[in-house]
Amino acid sequence: MTVTLSDVAERIGESGVATVVDIVIPVHNEEAELEASVRRLRAYLDAHIPFSASVVIADNASTDATWAIAQRLSGELEGVRGVRLAEKGRGRALRATWLASNASVLAYMDVDLATDLDALLPLIAPLVSGHSDLAIGSRLARGSQVVRGPKRELISRVYNMIIRAALGNGFTDAQCGFKAIRSDVARVLLPEVEDQAWFFDTELLVAAERHGYRIHEVPVDWVDDPDSRVDITSTAMEDLRGIWRLRKRWRASPPSGTGIARRLSLDSQLGQFAGIGILSTLAYLLLFVALNGPLGAYGANAVALVICTLGNTAAHRWITFANQGRLGVRAALAGIAAVLATSLVFTMAGLAIANLLAPGSVGVEVVALLVASGFAALVRFVLLRAWVFRTHLRALHTNGTTGEGSPPG
Repeated sequence: MTVTLSDVAERIGESGVATVVDIVIPVHNEEAELEASVRRLRAYLDAHIPFSASVVIADNASTDATWAIAQRLSGELEGVRGVRLAEKGRGRALRATWLASNASVLAYMDVDLATDLDALLPLIAPLVSGHSDLAIGSRLARGSQVVRGPKRELISRVYNMIIRAALGNGFTDAQCGFKAIRSDVARVLLPEVEDQAWFFDTELLVAAERHGYRIHEVPVDWVDDPDSRVDITSTAMEDLRGIWRLRKRWRASPPSGTGIARRLSLDSQLGQFAGIGILSTLAYLLLFVALNGPLGAYGANAVALVICTLGNTAAHRWITFANQGRLGVRAALAGIAAVLATSLVFTMAGLAIANLLAPGSVGVEVVALLVASGFAALVRFVLLRAWVFRTHLRALHTNGTTGEGSPPG
């Protein structure tokens, strides 16, 4: 049986008495783990949480025995409700149950309970007290203890680096399945969130920063579920599309607020500058090695620099300095020429030193170029910030946005 949104509201609040916290567990074909996890969570809530808390099993389109188990648990355990939705999607399940809830605080966690439940009270307490608006468990925060394979660790860190570079967010872990939000804040933010699946979390947090809401981060103890059936490749592609969609939206409607102020602060700019610099440096070194044979060291260096400088400057314009407007032709050409000349001076000097130390050694040349590029990068940052995009930044300061502007587009 499919349950409508009004049915969801009736089931969650059928007692007529609002609970303090509703904890949603979104599930799809989780017959193996569901019962043990719900019983464990319900027992923990009864023993350790000092205010009323309900568990909502949000079954989104399961085709196994998940819904039957959810119905049985709803009948057996006080404070457990089951809701069945017709379509898949974690974001869809959270949107439906959260909007229908009458609780003051809305939370969710993954069915595998990978996050240690002792982090639950620190997660929801700041929201109950009114100190914060959202709270997230972070596997990347100082003090967290995480057990997972190197592949998933790398993917998680790279993803969070990408969204930080692209969107300038302040939170550290977008996708940990352990979050809570005040219900009044949820009703403001949820209409702005388009994604119905895994990118829902990231989009919700970015929207919260856009509005200036306070996000509390809780270090967690977290153990990876080896039976996770998340398709990493397709999820990563969906997330990248979501990031691109947010950037396009912001180009049309520039955000404002405390979260965005952080985006163009010096610290944020340095972080984004470093991320782009690492990628462009790797591309530059690969081009240098590939062209070294036919063009020689100095020719390969010049061609690789020209190609990478154009891409590097464009990326810094759109991301690091959030410059969306028209940059005058003279200013653009002068800026690129200055950046290119700076890089040429440092790298040519580096090559000359390398040839003195080890003539003809490509390995020594690459090391010399890497060191020279590091020094050149510092000069490039100053040139780009103080000269090439200074008009844009000054205009933003004049408008009272603390150096903010349109984010990456």
